[in-house]
Amino acid sequence: MKSLGADKVIDYTKEDYTQDNQLYDFVYDTVGNRSFRDCKRLLKPKGVYISSELGWKGANIFYALTTPLLGGKRVIFPIPLDINRSLKFIKERIEEGHFKAIIDRKYPLEEVEDAFHYVEKGMKTGNVVIVVRE
Repeated sequence: MKSLGADKVIDYTKEDYTQDNQLYDFVYDTVGNRSFRDCKRLLKPKGVYISSELGWKGANIFYALTTPLLGGKRVIFPIPLDINRSLKFIKERIEEGHFKAIIDRKYPLEEVEDAFHYVEKGMKTGNVVIVVRE
């Protein structure tokens, strides 16, 4: 994450980042195992929270729609509206060497159930790949 420009990276397996006393402009919950409610106190007055997950009962979508109206801390939930443009953008970043996918684990197709169980634990540190052989 530091190579991507993060000023501070907290290993959630070693400390509870929601108890940090520092305020942040931006909190990105890459695992999606904490809520906006948990992270709100970490944000500066105009801070932004983003998660890789929908949140409990899809709460992040609700927050993304309502928090901008309140003018303070807000949630951004990335909903790709133009998939083709998004894929082209990612493809260009990869070709230019600006994007590196982080692979946590690979599972053969026959072990897809194990892969889902691993992801559900909320402890993955990158992408989980299902290998399909022809």
